[in-house]
This record gives sequence, structure tokens and C-alpha cells, in this order.
Amino acid sequence: MTDLLSIILAAGEGTRMRSATTKVLHPVGGMPIIGHVARAARRAGSNRIAMVTGPRHQSIRDIVGAQDPDIQFFEQGEAKGTGHAAAMAREAFADAKGYIAIVYGDHPLLRGENFRVVLDRLDAGLDVAILGFEPKDPTGYGRFITEGERLLAIREHKDASENERAIGLCNACILAFRAEVFRDLIDKLGNDNAQGEFYLTDIVGLANEAGHKVGYGVAPENDVMGVNDRAQLARAEALFQEVRREDFMKAGVTLRDPGTVYFSYDTEIAPDAVIEPNVVFGPGVVIDEGATIHAFCHIEGAHIGPRASVGPFARLRPAANLGAGAKVGNFVEVKKADIGEGTKISHLSLCRRRQRWR
Repeated sequence: MTDLLSIILAAGEGTRMRSATTKVLHPVGGMPIIGHVARAARRAGSNRIAMVTGPRHQSIRDIVGAQDPDIQFFEQGEAKGTGHAAAMAREAFADAKGYIAIVYGDHPLLRGENFRVVLDRLDAGLDVAILGFEPKDPTGYGRFITEGERLLAIREHKDASENERAIGLCNACILAFRAEVFRDLIDKLGNDNAQGEFYLTDIVGLANEAGHKVGYGVAPENDVMGVNDRAQLARAEALFQEVRREDFMKAGVTLRDPGTVYFSYDTEIAPDAVIEPNVVFGPGVVIDEGATIHAFCHIEGAHIGPRASVGPFARLRPAANLGAGAKVGNFVEVKKADIGEGTKISHLSLCRRRQRWR
């Protein structure tokens, strides 16, 4: 498999979130947005990942580094655009072989398959391949200027003419290059535009001028939605949950009222489990076959054994471990405790610390 270096751009401040938390650290499905992007890059086959953050983003480096210690971090000290940000990872791409993918870090629904759309185009002989999509409302997005299957240029919305703004095919979030082509072009970017910034998308025009083969692929709009404010964050969460619910039901899990159940990115549920309405799963939950989670339960960091029963109105906290056929009933809370096989804790109880209940 061809070597792949993915450079994730996460230097923006995300002021529209109006939050003390950096935008890309807001969670979707219990995982920070930036974590979803890094995971998608790994699933696409990235053997190396570099991440470019801003000068006040130590929290990103701490959290992402704990999740994936092999990621290299670089800093964009001054906000001069996406092209300038990508250039900050020079140490990583200077000796890169194979392909380089530049990806924006605020796309929590991104999947490995979305990378493959453009990487496959490189496999087929292109030198540059950009991921596009067709949004319901293209306002604000860079437009693809095309000629057949060739991508001639990407025109940012603020610099586009009225005719160009009528184009429905827009820039998404992944730009893929043969490594030697990217190295040749990245320092040739200029900043003669409405923002006075170095646009990474201008590299498309430079590639065409240099005689390289430039094309594009298209992704579903939901997969490549970005998050810039709280409304978009809520929309991303809703889309994430829709996908997880469908996946679990296809895998043999019964959801009595799917729209009221909320999963985390790592929730594991075996076939023939039953989940009743209004259940929330935090990270780290594993549910074995045939277990039943009754209504209005909150569960995180817990393992629920085969045919066990939880709730209604129960809370399982980290390191709760229910054996086969165990029962935790109404208004019971369990934390750091083993509930033995067949044990019943019917109601109004608090079980804590690492001990075994029989």
C-alpha cells in the first residue's frame, strides 16, 4: 500500500462557537471533533499524521496526543491562511513518500472511505485529487471550476464571480497529492485575494499551470459537513446518532424507540440486546448478547453481561461490571463494583468501590 501522510489543519480559533473550549475539542458522539478526523485518517491508511495547531492550542495537543501518540504536532504562529498552515508541517512532508492528504480538522463525520475517493484517483494516475460535494446551499464554499473530469481551479466564495457562485460543486475537506508534486507547489502559493491569505486551494491552479493531472472526487454532503457553531455541532451530533442507530439495528440490536437513544463513538452492543427508550451511553460501554437496558438509564464505562437487566432509571458509572443474568433495578447506581452472575439489586441502592456483590 502506498505511504500516506495526512496533515490535519486545526489552527483556527473557532470564535463562532463562543466557547472557552477550542472548537475542534467539542465532542460528537463522546469524541472530540478532531479525534474523529484523526481516526478517519488512520482508517484510510495513514501511516503518518501531522497536525497543525495554533499557539494557544496546547489542549488539542494534549488530548489528541493521548489518543494517538504517534501524531506529530506543528504550530502556525500567525493566521495567514490554510496554505500557510499546511507549510508549517514542512518537517513532516520534506521526506514524505507516496501521497500527502491535507484535511481540515473540523469535520466530525468524516470517514476513511472519503479519503479513499481521492486517493483512488491518485492510484489511477492523477497527480492531484480534491474531494468535493454538492451542498444544498453552496454559500460560503469554494467552487470547483471544471472541464469534464478535470479540475481547473477552486474559487473561494469571496473571490468568485456571480457565474462562478452559481456552481453547485464545492470544495469539501480533503486535498490529496503525490508527495513530490505537493512539495514543488506549496511554496509557490501567493496571497493576492480578498482575504490577503495563502489559500491552499490555489494549489490547484498552480498544478494545472505546471502540467500536472488534476481531478476530483465527490462525497455525500453529510460525511463532509464542517462544524463552526453550536447549531452545526448539534446537527453533526444528530447525524452521528442516526448512523449509529441504523448500524446497531442492522447488527441485530433492538431499539424500542431509536430516536431517543444516544450512543458514544465506541459503544459495543451484541446481537439480541434490547434497548428501551431514553437511554444515554457515555464512552466505554460494552453490552453482551441478550441484555436488556430499560428506559431512562445512563451508562458509561460499564460492562453488562449476557442476559443482564438494567433499569429503568438506573445509572452505571465507570468500572461497573454486571455478570450474566444480573439485575440492577430502579434508581440503582453502580460504580467500580462487580455485580455477580444472577445477583439482583432491585431498587434504591448505591454500589461503589471495587468489590463483588453476590
